[in-house]
Amino acid sequence: MKDIKWVFVLYSIAAVLAMCSIGVSVALSSLFGIILSIVALIFIMGYGFKTKKKMRELGTL
Repeated sequence: MKDIKWVFVLYSIAAVLAMCSIGVSVALSSLFGIILSIVALIFIMGYGFKTKKKMRELGTL
């Protein structure tokens, strides 16, 4: 196994936390929390994929 890219580990942990917060918001019946969590998840995943593409183009991945 090659060296670990810690930035992607942090992105994945943040995405999992956003998914968990969706579940918590559903349990609390908070529409604002659900929407905020989904927006956060989309932002985190998008930024992670953008970072991966940039690293692939630079040849550091």
